[in-house]
Amino acid sequence: MRDVVAQMHRWWGEGEPFARATVVATWHSSPLPPGTSMLVGPDGAAIGSVSGGCVEGAVYELAQEVTDSGRPALERYGVSDDDAFAVGLTCGGIIDVYVERIDPAGFPELGEVAEAVAAGEPVAEVICVAVDGPDPEGRLGRRLVVRPEGTSGSLGSGRLDAAVAEDARALLAGGRTETLAYGYDGVRMDEELTLFVSVHATPPRMLVFGAVDFAAAMARIGAYLGYHVTVCDARPVFATPRRFPEAHEVVTDWPHRYLRTEAEAGRIDERTVVCVLTHDPKFDVPLLDVALRLPLAYVGAMGSRRTHDDRIRRLRATGLGEEALARLASPIGLDLGARTPEETAVSIAAEIIADRWGGSGTRLTSLSGSIHRQEPMRPAAGG
Repeated sequence: MRDVVAQMHRWWGEGEPFARATVVATWHSSPLPPGTSMLVGPDGAAIGSVSGGCVEGAVYELAQEVTDSGRPALERYGVSDDDAFAVGLTCGGIIDVYVERIDPAGFPELGEVAEAVAAGEPVAEVICVAVDGPDPEGRLGRRLVVRPEGTSGSLGSGRLDAAVAEDARALLAGGRTETLAYGYDGVRMDEELTLFVSVHATPPRMLVFGAVDFAAAMARIGAYLGYHVTVCDARPVFATPRRFPEAHEVVTDWPHRYLRTEAEAGRIDERTVVCVLTHDPKFDVPLLDVALRLPLAYVGAMGSRRTHDDRIRRLRATGLGEEALARLASPIGLDLGARTPEETAVSIAAEIIADRWGGSGTRLTSLSGSIHRQEPMRPAAGG
């Protein structure tokens, strides 16, 4: 996403119009999530993807038409097409793609968005992608840029801008991209306007506790998955950047104290994952006592089943209830038969991904139905 925004900014700075195609809604086994974009540049170059290759040709042609006409378009692609030979998603999914022309006159706020994304600062771009009925006020294609403090642009009315800004900031806090419906004057859940909220959030955090070989492998795979990775250990001789070159930061502190401090400072959210690799009661019990009281995405702890049973007994003694204890993934990771630190990191990462999307960890060949699990379905983005 950051590379796509950077390329947009370069073309925008040159003053030549180009097209952006964005996935705004998905159903069934769609290969890429909402917010994924493809650019078609002034020279005809295509950058990015909206379907992993299934409908790129059709979207490319539409993007060139939109660039020439200046009129945005919302198109649906999928196997539901009447003509079996028409363009469709061979994976069986359906996607709504919004295609728009981008130029300095139509999107003067792009520089602000690009600067925020490059600096790692949260920013949301809200676009009106569909209008129910005639559009005499020209709402289609209007946009509002929302930051934690302040907005720029407008969707057509002050009341609508205020309502959308409030909702967009909530999505920013959770790092979620969504399609929302409003009335012309900001009434929520009205069907007059369909707005796509594209969130450019700070990366989710992965906190790895325990400066061990497993932590080095976990830092590598965490960074690869897009997490901002912190390795923390109370022992300064082990907690060094040289031992963990692929971690974004290495902290020397007592794990429970560091986690509590980060939470109190507001640097922990519901996307944060915690991997406890110390398997030492004096470190992991106080740490897990803090972690399991926070609204984290995932909390896992390394250790044998005997270690796990002892850990649970100690955590019960701290006052943690069964509901909180049930959130603990321990022993950490999926059963892959892992032996090396790298294989173990893969098993932990697989469990984090399965936990996020509701996966079972079972071989796909033994399952039936949709491959891609999705977030709760929302209304289509009009058309």
